[in-house]
Amino acid sequence: MSSALALAGVTAVLRDLLNDGLINHNVAGAIGTAVTVSVMPPDRVVPSNGSEASQLNLFLHKVTPNLGWRNERLPARDSSGRVRLSDPPLALDLHYLLTAFTAADLHSEILLGYGMQLLHENPVLTREAIRTALSPAPDVGTTLPATLRALNATGLADQIEQLRITSAPLDTEELSKLWTAIQAHYRPTTAYTVSVVLIESTKTGVSPLPVLSRGPVGPVGGRERGIVVRPDLVPPLPTIETVEPAGKQPVARLGDTIDLKGHHLDGTNRQVRLISDRFGIDEVLAATVGNDPGLIQFVIPTARASDFPATIYQMVADVIRPGEPVPRSTNHMALVVAPHITNLPMNTAVDGSGTATFTIEFTPDYRAGQTVSLALGSAEVAAHGTSVQTASLDFVVPNAPLGNHLVRLRIDGIESPVVDRITIPPTFLDARIQIS
Repeated sequence: MSSALALAGVTAVLRDLLNDGLINHNVAGAIGTAVTVSVMPPDRVVPSNGSEASQLNLFLHKVTPNLGWRNERLPARDSSGRVRLSDPPLALDLHYLLTAFTAADLHSEILLGYGMQLLHENPVLTREAIRTALSPAPDVGTTLPATLRALNATGLADQIEQLRITSAPLDTEELSKLWTAIQAHYRPTTAYTVSVVLIESTKTGVSPLPVLSRGPVGPVGGRERGIVVRPDLVPPLPTIETVEPAGKQPVARLGDTIDLKGHHLDGTNRQVRLISDRFGIDEVLAATVGNDPGLIQFVIPTARASDFPATIYQMVADVIRPGEPVPRSTNHMALVVAPHITNLPMNTAVDGSGTATFTIEFTPDYRAGQTVSLALGSAEVAAHGTSVQTASLDFVVPNAPLGNHLVRLRIDGIESPVVDRITIPPTFLDARIQIS
């Protein structure tokens, strides 16, 4: 595989190929002037003074994914996006413009003809040609520019696929769009594609051990059991079907029992993991006592209010099933942890200007970066001093409406419960502030 320097390395090898070919064919002698090969954007080839030298210019104008390699391996990450499973290469096709610049008659045609001939005669960049171009012999050491010295480490010569050069004709409309975007005067141009550059990832992934057996060996015949078919529509794997916070609420509060209902949930070492990529949380909570195959219960303790902010968590349960030596994980489900106001109901009085000032205490802790407000009846009030982690916030309400108001604390759009859903019909909880 190649490194991230591979794009520059391919350009350097092509320039070396064209430059050597022009020298070997004595093109400079044929047109009576020196000839160079540049690798600049076309709008920068001609200097500001307008003196245009005879030269070929190679410009990398587009990079696209290689269709043959983009699905070559398994997905790079697991379903959570956190664990790297494999290291698929970044497979790219490079698209070049080969342009002839000159101020003399017929020189552009001569240069472009030689350039196209050289690329036609060398459809594959051999490993020897790449090593020669990027590691010239004899070693010129520090006399090379720093950029060219760095290209020794591209790995182009050692990647699995060789680099192939193919002509990629562009129609008039495509050429017009390109040169309009470049904002340069058009010159005789042809297009080529170099495929494929394989850039290797530098991050490590999971390397699983080989499978030794496909199941226990049967007593008759001594063969491995392999795949077993069960005549049942229910999968024989631990599965969570519903998440039910306490009190029939749609959100969970710290200290309340949360029910995970499903099937095949019985076993030992039952536990629940809560994951939040935003806050970097991956915490394990033990399940409460019990071994019901259809139910796992757990509690987020209020003593850990600083560890579990109000947010949406990925939740997965782990259990060692009967007769199995290793734990199995259930499917992932979402769990919304909401704030809970702990100092309601309360009474507060307005000052001489009609402003009410009060403090709301709650669990779990507010964290810096979260948005927070208080719904006082139907009005929304912003909090004061929300730059540090805290379990209480001050609110100032100018021209505060007098009376008894229902209150909801809203953190990142998640509101504290205000409805008692057990009663029939539902009623409001006593989450009120009396302003007098």
